[in-house]
Amino acid sequence: MSKTTEIQIEKSRNLIEGLRRHVREMGERGVSNNEIDQMEKTVAMLSEANAEVDRLREELSPKVKKMNELMTLVKASYAETKKTLKGYYPQERWPDYGIPDKR
Repeated sequence: MSKTTEIQIEKSRNLIEGLRRHVREMGERGVSNNEIDQMEKTVAMLSEANAEVDRLREELSPKVKKMNELMTLVKASYAETKKTLKGYYPQERWPDYGIPDKR
């Protein structure tokens, strides 16, 4: 859970609890039970959405790591092959091999 979301959920739950306690004691004063109920439902939906995001992050993290490892391999292979081709062929032939840059 992101710290920002976690803090907001906790603050909202505390506010809801305080509002409910005071609505019972003093009646509705500017905030109705319906508004409190709606806020509570929205906080619950946020909590569920955040749990889903956390679950997806856990699934995504190893895949991103694997992709980054593959990217490193591809970059190294590309650089080595490009360096080799540049050493064997004159600059005019580089575009034939897909090497757009110049010396």
